[in-house]
Amino acid sequence: MPQTTRIPLIDLARTAALLGMVAFHFSYDLLMFGLIPYNYAYTPTFYYHARIVAGTFLLLSGLGLWLSHGAGIRWPAFWRRFAKIAGAAALVSVATRIAMPEFYVYFGILHAIALYSLLGLLALRLPAIVTAALAAVFVYGSYHWHTEALNAPLLRFVGLALDPATTMDFEPIFPWFGAVLAGIALGKLGSQTGLWARLVGKPTGKWVQIASWPGQHSLLIYLIHQPILMGLVWLYSQLA
Repeated sequence: MPQTTRIPLIDLARTAALLGMVAFHFSYDLLMFGLIPYNYAYTPTFYYHARIVAGTFLLLSGLGLWLSHGAGIRWPAFWRRFAKIAGAAALVSVATRIAMPEFYVYFGILHAIALYSLLGLLALRLPAIVTAALAAVFVYGSYHWHTEALNAPLLRFVGLALDPATTMDFEPIFPWFGAVLAGIALGKLGSQTGLWARLVGKPTGKWVQIASWPGQHSLLIYLIHQPILMGLVWLYSQLA
């Protein structure tokens, strides 16, 4: 969005999600290098940390989709953003396939945001209550509709396979498209109540601008933070 129409509160929420993501990946890297006990991966803290961060990013993605295109789809802007995210997702797949082929990322958060941005367009004209109900359906289905027929590798992105996915990052349609739909529903409610119009440019101040900057460049930070973290953890493990 243009700077004059941005909502700093949403940028701050993205910054908070980024901090949560960096913290989670830092703990993941410590696990990989054996610097913390491996059984930490099976704790509720590790489990919910990952899901809260992913859910926040996807909800904000749905909210951003509504704020950018709810009044009418701006196709050039949409396709530019889609191309950047899809290209970055492909880069992540290639890099992780080379680095750790047994656990490479074939449908991670960037793949999900790219696909769900397309699917989310279908929900832009639905009433907010219908969109919220659909979000609940995707969450419900992720617990109750698993089937062996979706175990095929090419269908794993649906999220209803019986076999667990062996990958470092996985946000399948069930339940995670539900988070995007929830964000779209939230966007619609905010527009109907005039909330977003009241929040444009607010809050203000130097520290708000500084704290908002990461949220305005979340894709760049996503791409560079993990190589930096892994490099630092590897260096520490060698020195120690």
